[in-house]
Amino acid sequence: MSAQKSDWDPHGWWIPYTSGDEAPWNLRRVVHLHLRAGFAATWDELQRDLRDGAARSIDRLLKGQARAGVPDKFRSVTETLAARAAADPAWLKAWWVYQMYAGPDPLGERLTLVWHNHFATSYDKVDDTEHMRRQNEIFRNHGRGPFGELLNAVVHDPALLIWLDAPANRRGNPNENLGRELMELFTLGVGHYTEADVKESARALTGWKVAQGAFRNWGPDHDSGEKTILGRTGRWNGDDLVEMLLRHPATSNRLAWRLCEWLMGEKSVAAAGIDALAAGLRHNDLNIGWAVETILRSQLFFAEKNMSNRVLGPVEYLIGLPRALECFDPQPSSLVLGEWTERLGQQLFYPPNVGGWRGGREWLTTQGIVGRANYAAALVEGRLWTRPIRFDGIALAKKHYRGRDLQDVLTFYAELLTGVPPEVAWRERLLAGLGPKAKLEPSTVRAAIALIAASPETQLA
Repeated sequence: MSAQKSDWDPHGWWIPYTSGDEAPWNLRRVVHLHLRAGFAATWDELQRDLRDGAARSIDRLLKGQARAGVPDKFRSVTETLAARAAADPAWLKAWWVYQMYAGPDPLGERLTLVWHNHFATSYDKVDDTEHMRRQNEIFRNHGRGPFGELLNAVVHDPALLIWLDAPANRRGNPNENLGRELMELFTLGVGHYTEADVKESARALTGWKVAQGAFRNWGPDHDSGEKTILGRTGRWNGDDLVEMLLRHPATSNRLAWRLCEWLMGEKSVAAAGIDALAAGLRHNDLNIGWAVETILRSQLFFAEKNMSNRVLGPVEYLIGLPRALECFDPQPSSLVLGEWTERLGQQLFYPPNVGGWRGGREWLTTQGIVGRANYAAALVEGRLWTRPIRFDGIALAKKHYRGRDLQDVLTFYAELLTGVPPEVAWRERLLAGLGPKAKLEPSTVRAAIALIAASPETQLA
């Protein structure tokens, strides 16, 4: 990877990370890695990565081996949930939540979530759980390879075609929805095409249908006349259009932006850094896995300015919190967690519009903040299980040789969730919230964990 780096990154925006005085490999950076590229981590996983160093820790994430324990029945449970999802979208959410929570590949699931937002498609209109599940599997199976493979799979899949009205796009009566979003959202981005390009793209895409639950290219509805798209004239069809868009340099820039939006915090990457990553993507066949690895192994990813400056998304928070607290035996109800995605403002399979969730600071609405506090309280009080199981915070702390007193409990859970002990002001807020008579007892520790999980400091990754 690094041997050709100077070809596309002459200014060294994405030089490899090395631990040093300015960016030491410490618990804070281990937590940072798992919050950005996974769904938090347990104390044992954090300590393992702290010992092993950045390179081996990132290797595990890239290979889908970062989780210390995956249920023996993971595959069979996933298949059972998929069967139930065939008749009920609530079980469809549970099917995906279970994979995020219990599966072996947190990075792969995070990429699946990224593409679910990039190709935002809602069950509200598609109205078919099997179409939505199959699209989700496309994201999972193609999400870290060449973008061309992912794009071609998605645009030939029924869910997106129904969502963007492709069946209504016919010769002589073109519908522009698919052509417009293909350019604006999925590849080029605003400013790199004209309205004439949209109209001509719609003509190229005529004839793409859904028949008997599958893609069909229906010749009688296709406009085979000449079209001029992005300055090129020919008898273009839909596949020709996709190939043009993949070759356009603006597509690599949009992909670089999308990946940095996910993995990097606000204002952490200048436009020149985005341009350099885009050049690398063009040099590597738009390979998403290459770009993700480049970012995760970079000095910029672990730089101080990129720490704790990105708001955790609702699903990241929802999955990460109980996982960090080792709620595995039994784990929370996937059906209940699926319901909570809606309460926290990111209902899976129901993005708000074709642009997806905007994310960032917009997650922190009043409803979202209150929802996170309520979720943390429900977790420690055991209300995420079919049969309530109150969380034993003292036992978990003592398992890891912590919890000597209430102060140590506060420190342990702050370090587990943020990578650093609470600063004086935060500690004082926590103690004030617990009251003057607080002592080391189960109910107080549950309240303390809920307060820590709902604190502003814990909403940032």
